[in-house]
Amino acid sequence: MQALLDRVRDVTVACVGDLMLDRYVYGEVSRISPEAPIPVLKTTRTVAMPGGVGNVARNVASMGGMVRLGAVVGADAAGDELERLFEGEGRIETRMTRAETVRTIVKTRFVSAGQQLLRLDEEDAPGAAEASPEALEGAHAILISDYAKGVVSADLLAAAHAASAAFGAPIIIDPKGRDFARYGPVDLIKPNASELAGATGLPAGTDAEVEAALAALLAACEAKAVVVTRAGKGMSLARRGQPVLHVPGRAREVFDVSGAGDTCLAALGLALATGADLEQAVALAILASGVVVGKSGTAVVTPAELLDAEMSQHASAAMAKVTPLDDLAEEVEAWRRQGLKVGFTNGCFDILHRGHVAYLAQARSWCDRLVVALNTDASVRRLKGEGRPVNDLDSRAVVIGGLASVDRVTSFDDPTPVRLIERLRPDVLIKGSDYTREGVVGGDLVESWGGEVRLADFKDGFSTTRTIERMTSQNSANGASA
Repeated sequence: MQALLDRVRDVTVACVGDLMLDRYVYGEVSRISPEAPIPVLKTTRTVAMPGGVGNVARNVASMGGMVRLGAVVGADAAGDELERLFEGEGRIETRMTRAETVRTIVKTRFVSAGQQLLRLDEEDAPGAAEASPEALEGAHAILISDYAKGVVSADLLAAAHAASAAFGAPIIIDPKGRDFARYGPVDLIKPNASELAGATGLPAGTDAEVEAALAALLAACEAKAVVVTRAGKGMSLARRGQPVLHVPGRAREVFDVSGAGDTCLAALGLALATGADLEQAVALAILASGVVVGKSGTAVVTPAELLDAEMSQHASAAMAKVTPLDDLAEEVEAWRRQGLKVGFTNGCFDILHRGHVAYLAQARSWCDRLVVALNTDASVRRLKGEGRPVNDLDSRAVVIGGLASVDRVTSFDDPTPVRLIERLRPDVLIKGSDYTREGVVGGDLVESWGGEVRLADFKDGFSTTRTIERMTSQNSANGASA
């Protein structure tokens, strides 16, 4: 992820389509109006920000890319406000057409206690004004945000295809309506599940239904690929001649879905602009969308938030391997019924180093499932002395659980892991080569039920104790020199 985010700073993304002003009126509701059965909102603050393609542009810039924005606004106060809002966006170069024939679209949302009470839309019938094609020049990707307000015309699409051919820029469409064929041979179309169902006349709830709808859509249009966003179910990617890829989303609290599709479009376009493949682009889009739905209003995401989300995602996967003994015993028994060989090893694993990684990889090569039992913090202190462990049990469990070689992590506070070994009855008991077979605690038990004891190699020169001694020595030397 870090490498991808580093690359986005070198790309320029053209964002063209329907622009609007999103206004949020926040307040408190404490009573019902005596005039009608409606809540009375006492206003506390009002916030305005660009919406539609403007929100796509803000997200591209927030994630680190350079933006050229092509859009149409009216020659009115709302258009003036949008221009002022973009003045502070240093990474966004605007190419806005001010048209006398259209009125700037304004969407006002009234919000209390995190919930929208009402949305007021101010707009005319779709206008005929054209967005400037200058925004397309030299772009590494072209994002078209179609809200069916009239800007995404046949002429704009023709200009986008010409720019794509001239500059090698992929075209990604956020579509509206039922006729996706009008977009031509674009690289990617991004409908949501409802839009996919509307365009194909097919249901789009289950994976099987989505696959059928995606196949129908690809047959009816010239797009090279389609990715459908499915809210909490993640996204599904269809490419011509390949099976559909279903990418699950990450469960998280949803605060506000306003603009989540804009964020998704921005992330897809940024990733493809760097040369990333579609799988990488979808992974970034899921991550970015997950961050933005946890925010209020038409929000943006930052590289730091994306990295935090990725780390949290990996930590959650690692924590899922940490299992209490009773649950673990049931899992081990289920593995055994499947004919899987279960391995077991234990240790402090305080400061993880390459010796540990090699040791656990070798242990995993001798079994189908590897369980690692960690000494509790109190147990480590009894073995190693005061000041140990350096890392607490939860931290050690997450780090060990993050290794692909480890299938489950548990802990024990007893002087030896005999009680765990008796309960789990592993097929292979693994310790380091600094032990002898006869000296491995629990080895006789494992061999009594037909299991085996294996001694894994330790990499010379790698030791938690030596690492701590080296750090202490360096700190002492630094203190003396000071």
